[in-house]
Amino acid sequence: MSIEQLYALFLEYPSIQTDTRKLRKGDIYLALKGEHFNGNTFAQQAIEQGAAYAIIDEAAFKTSDRFILVDDALSTLQQLARYHRQQFNIPFLAITGSNGKTTTKELIYAVLSTHYKTTATSGNLNNHIGVPLTILQIPKDTEIAIIEMGANHQHEIESYCEIALPTHGLINNCGKAHLEGFGGIEGVRKGKGELYQYLRNNHGTIFRNTDLDYLKPMSEGIEHQITYGYVNADFTGISTMKNGMAGVAITTPKQECSIQTQLVGDYNVANILASFAVGRTFDVPIEKIKQALELYTPDNSRSQMIRWGSNTIILDAYNANPSSMVAAIENFQQADYPNKIVMLGAMKELGEESLQEHQRIVDLLKQTNWNDVVLVGGDFESTHNGYHFVENSGIAKEWFELLAPEHTAILIKGSRAFKMETVIESMLKK
Repeated sequence: MSIEQLYALFLEYPSIQTDTRKLRKGDIYLALKGEHFNGNTFAQQAIEQGAAYAIIDEAAFKTSDRFILVDDALSTLQQLARYHRQQFNIPFLAITGSNGKTTTKELIYAVLSTHYKTTATSGNLNNHIGVPLTILQIPKDTEIAIIEMGANHQHEIESYCEIALPTHGLINNCGKAHLEGFGGIEGVRKGKGELYQYLRNNHGTIFRNTDLDYLKPMSEGIEHQITYGYVNADFTGISTMKNGMAGVAITTPKQECSIQTQLVGDYNVANILASFAVGRTFDVPIEKIKQALELYTPDNSRSQMIRWGSNTIILDAYNANPSSMVAAIENFQQADYPNKIVMLGAMKELGEESLQEHQRIVDLLKQTNWNDVVLVGGDFESTHNGYHFVENSGIAKEWFELLAPEHTAILIKGSRAFKMETVIESMLKK
């Protein structure tokens, strides 16, 4: 069956599902394979649950004409997404970066959706499966699409661009994330720069942070650039952080605008400026941008500030790498709280640099007199620190509950694998 024929079926049954546990009647089931699973084995179950068709890539599982046999299910998913993308003549904004890309995506979506029918990546569906699934979920009346792209190795962003065909792009930053897969910080820049390369080759537009010097040489040859930053940019701003919450006074070519958000930390100023620049580029009125950014409330353990009794909890436990960890600690150092506790989960995918990067975090912590510091798991165990070390977030939770702090600010951060939100889950339910 050709992609054109398959797309005709998709238009009739416009919902692709790869998990039978989430399957609804009338969905098309697509059988993906992984290291520890084979979706083909669930194809018959999918049909019995009401799937209109099952796309499989192993002939042994084809038992009726409701099973569509293809050479490779994942490749078919990606080709189908590309074909769907080609039916649109609208702006497609691709966002990638090491830190904050999901927050930036959410802020830009909040801004653009006040003025346009906007579709954006749900959650963090930003990988080789999530990107095509996101594109296939874009309805025909969409006016602007936002596609988040994550990556942990070379040529990954390049492959997503060939599916999403972006017209606009934004690289948040290139920090110390996924160093093992990228092969160091230069590898990170090369990998993220694949977005710039696609837009350079296809006469696209980028939004560039002028405060990040390394983005300038990476963007050479791209004709259409819209800039934002503290200085020397189309859209400039200065931080106006209040009570730990990020704010920015923005200067535009025509007027000024002051925005006070519900996001924790100065490190979110760049994300705010980026969303403002995107909004104004697409002619969203300034008053709508301001309202959207000030009303946005972070969730999913990203830059959340939570009041718990007399305590203030800064929960930033969705992910962590050396760059984001440093930013969170430095912001917490500067915050005006009388008592401070730091609870950090270890960082993943750092390869040979892992122990060194964990030690750097410990050395940064030593520059401040904290009330307590708890380090959780991974290579923190092998650092020279003098702080509390526990193996997992469950034990950290027990320690925290016994401590029962009062009038204290607590920073909780760590890689997803360590589930640092576990530390406060039971308390928040009370």
